[in-house]
Amino acid sequence: MPISSQYFSYTIFLLILQLLLPTILYASNDCMYTSIIAFGNSLTDTGRCSDGRLIIDFLAKGLGLPFIPPYVGSKENGNKTELGKGVNYAVVGAYALNSSFHEARGVFNFLTNVSLGDEFEWFKRSLSSFCSSFSHCKLKIRHSLFLVGEIGGNDYSMELVAGKSIKQVKSFVPLVIDKITTTVKKLIELGGKIFVVPNLLPIECTPLALTLFKSSDAKMYDNTTGCLISIKKLEEYHNQLLQRELHKIRVNFPKVNVIYADYYNAALQLYRSPTQFGFVQPLRACCGGGGPYNYNPSALCGERSSTVCAHPNRFVNWDEIHLTEAAYRMIYKSVFKGSYSIPRFSSLCPAIAS
Repeated sequence: MPISSQYFSYTIFLLILQLLLPTILYASNDCMYTSIIAFGNSLTDTGRCSDGRLIIDFLAKGLGLPFIPPYVGSKENGNKTELGKGVNYAVVGAYALNSSFHEARGVFNFLTNVSLGDEFEWFKRSLSSFCSSFSHCKLKIRHSLFLVGEIGGNDYSMELVAGKSIKQVKSFVPLVIDKITTTVKKLIELGGKIFVVPNLLPIECTPLALTLFKSSDAKMYDNTTGCLISIKKLEEYHNQLLQRELHKIRVNFPKVNVIYADYYNAALQLYRSPTQFGFVQPLRACCGGGGPYNYNPSALCGERSSTVCAHPNRFVNWDEIHLTEAAYRMIYKSVFKGSYSIPRFSSLCPAIAS
């Protein structure tokens, strides 16, 4: 289904808004964030499904913070000092929606039943672990950067892998967007002032999607990237709705800074012009079990029958769904130091651009 002219017009409006927003951003504390509070899935999880660092790791370094510890590990160790620098609540395989929603549709997550709602509840319960009083909590939250996502990709990919059509998956995109933006608003109610909300990374360019949904029809592929057009349209729909709803939050909460992080287009440039960024294998996985895209469901990355490329830094894709450290570094630079955010993060935090 083509994207409607209404969404196209709104996208143009947001591009214009990007040029204007740096002059009207609510006064910040000049990038002096004391911690990062992160929610999400395996793109953020401290297990690091990659050959090295993730976007959140580069962000922490750029802000002068240590790697952000996981909620579960810090909770068990009682390490309040580290929690003071932030907490990472992200879990591999996490959904935006509750797992019960997908299970009712006959789709089951073999990795976890954790959702964004669960991660938010963990955050609320753990407030006493990194602040001593209500007033201290408010101050701590005020000076924390909240990274809400990427989240939602598993909701779509799990359903697609289970055999649901693009139309069926597209029907619940508004529910995913509502869950993300509702979480942001709940965090605002708790005192949050600065939010980075990423859109989706290109699922249509993953070895998993390219293998499972391969087609002999060349028209099914984007001729600039080699990625699947049908899934691309689904993701564009998600990203456009997310932009629209985040703009509403900015209007309703003018003293809060909400950054739309365009992971999608920052990553897409790596697939469009790989050699420009030092990549030679944009679609093939570095780690996998063979096949055109080095993805084999019976020989996943990490299993004995899988192999690993000699130079991961020349690959965009690490395994069937995750990227390499080199790719994540490029996305970080584009989003947090460059122009792939609305408004520009570097306008809010000039020190990070140096």
